[in-house]
Amino acid sequence: MALRTDAERRPDRPRTQIFLASTLYGAATLAAALDADRFAPAGRRLLLVSNNAATPETATPVDRMPGFGRLRGRFDRVLSWNETISPFHPGGWSPRSDDVPLWERYLRLLWELGEDEIELVVESLQVHPALALAQLFPDAPVQVYADGLMSYGPTRNKLDPLVGTRVRRLLHLDLVPGLKPLLLTEFGVGAETVPTEAFREVLADLAADFDDPALHAVPEGAALLLGQYLSALGILTPEEEEELHARMLRGVVRRGHREVVFKPHPSAPARWSRTLEREAEQLGAELTVLDTPVLAEVLYQRKRPALVVGCFSTALLTASAFYDLPTARVGTELLLERLTPYQNSNRVPVTLVDALVPDLADEPGTKPVPTHVNGLISAVGYAMQNQIYPDLRPVAERYLAAHLNERTWRYFKRRRLTALALPGALPSQLSFIPRNAAVRRVARRARAVQRRLKKRAAFG
Repeated sequence: MALRTDAERRPDRPRTQIFLASTLYGAATLAAALDADRFAPAGRRLLLVSNNAATPETATPVDRMPGFGRLRGRFDRVLSWNETISPFHPGGWSPRSDDVPLWERYLRLLWELGEDEIELVVESLQVHPALALAQLFPDAPVQVYADGLMSYGPTRNKLDPLVGTRVRRLLHLDLVPGLKPLLLTEFGVGAETVPTEAFREVLADLAADFDDPALHAVPEGAALLLGQYLSALGILTPEEEEELHARMLRGVVRRGHREVVFKPHPSAPARWSRTLEREAEQLGAELTVLDTPVLAEVLYQRKRPALVVGCFSTALLTASAFYDLPTARVGTELLLERLTPYQNSNRVPVTLVDALVPDLADEPGTKPVPTHVNGLISAVGYAMQNQIYPDLRPVAERYLAAHLNERTWRYFKRRRLTALALPGALPSQLSFIPRNAAVRRVARRARAVQRRLKKRAAFG
């Protein structure tokens, strides 16, 4: 089915906008964009909520989280993607191509869309459920919004042109002023920021509405530790992540903080909090564990932490960029080493936090060594997805030739630079290979054949 251009879309048909959200932070981003008139008028606006937790039945969906009521009025109706495709999981289900017309008719009937013109506003288009939704409405233009640091990195895998060419723009929060997102630029998609003030006003509204008793127990001006549950992603072991939290606690106590708040990931095991409580007792610190599902930004508004500490959470950047709170990181060097493959989509968020946020082990007030962040992210983005972003090669070469040093080596792998014949590669292996993509491709295939022959010889 050929996609109609905006000029060809029938103005006499009602227009319905469908907004997909899987987090309260994302829903707040959409609310801020709506308040700032970043979307064209529409007859109806529907919020489609998706619970992408590994076990959705045990996780609180967006529309039942504290504070959601403040966002609800911006939408005419709230729908559940989990209920729509039950018993399938949102992260693993997509329609068979032959079934798309049937599914579209079903959704139009179920959601009372009739013959409306449909516009989609989704997050993380390269994965499900956003990709599945875009496939189910093959004639609908798409807008993508990003609520985190991944928007600054490359599209994590090659996107079907039948989907990618329908994307009109990327909306994102200005978490790193001056840095433009790489996401979807291979399709010529332009980026537009959601006004920071509009986003802060939405968060202030959420904070004013949040009246959970657990929040009253949180002391003002304490050090705030952010948990992320990285072991669930296979990046760290559970024991290593427990130790990461303990390092955060020891680090803030070493800086003189005696009141500490730990905000664990909602899916993290309860024993982690108990382990941290025992550590706090030994250190003579007063630890408050906040188990209630609440945005870190609500704490920024209501409790004004003296220090925010995390690994590579987006909340570290919102703390510094939007609330002028001091921040510190822990564990990013380990993660940069552990992330596999090099193309892992978490690499750019970890890189940004490592480059922009001071280490907790440093003296208070220490600023990170400048790493020319624009060139850095372009170089890392090219090394991650060189086939999708071939135009970034000259930028990557210039950055690596000028700035590859003891501080910046952590962002790259010599093996990856060697495979791409970039500065920093093993010269003995690649000095004879000209800067020609075809020749490099042949050389890589030859090395692969050589490795297979060695394996066969080893095993007889």
